Amino acid sequence: MNIYSMSDLHLSFATRPDPDQWNAILYKPMSDLDQKWLNHPRKIYDNWCSTVTEKDLVLVPGDISWAMRLDQVHCDMNFLGILPGNIIAVQGNHDYWWQSISKTRAVAPGNVLLVQNDSVQVGDLALCGSRGWLCPNGAYFSDDDLKIYNRELIRMENSLKSAAGAGEIIAMMHYMPTNEKHEYSGFIELFQKYGVKTVVYGHLHARACRYRLPDVQWGIRFYLVSADYLDFMPRLILAR
Repeated sequence: MNIYSMSDLHLSFATRPDPDQWNAILYKPMSDLDQKWLNHPRKIYDNWCSTVTEKDLVLVPGDISWAMRLDQVHCDMNFLGILPGNIIAVQGNHDYWWQSISKTRAVAPGNVLLVQNDSVQVGDLALCGSRGWLCPNGAYFSDDDLKIYNRELIRMENSLKSAAGAGEIIAMMHYMPTNEKHEYSGFIELFQKYGVKTVVYGHLHARACRYRLPDVQWGIRFYLVSADYLDFMPRLILAR
């Protein structure tokens, strides 16, 4: 079993996705923002299917779909359902369709597991995570962000606590777990407290990728896995 990761899929199928019909109507084509995203579901599908096998795991730390409500996300969930492997995901800042966790899980296909205040354990390995948020002392952090930041710290710790006894923990976050200056944060403190050695995160695109964390910091290995940063190719995180 290999473990891969890719975030920020930003799916937006308005009709049922069919691998042989990639001209489906889209309600938020990413190519309107950046031509690198032109036909990006096709790129994701081809690269995913050529890399990931049915026994593998793919970690998707957020921004799965542009849907605003649960009744709009079914086609994007169907797309995930035709991909090989099992998908483990956390919420991103654009996943507005992600509502109560029970209702959200009810629309997920069988190969998709959603993490919120809990974890997924595979043998001695635990997959934990939360959406995260902007971190204090960052350029865009305001007083209004503090409440959300503290809530996400609680969610991350709940997830890590649920992995008690695991031999190894991989943590997922949508946001980078520090500010753009890479200052120590509450998320890093939690990772050190619970022995997390590997973290995958997304959210950064285009020129913002220059703010990514070093590959190794505080004894933790960090992977930026935004889909466009990876050229829409799932990144190998762990071979087991």
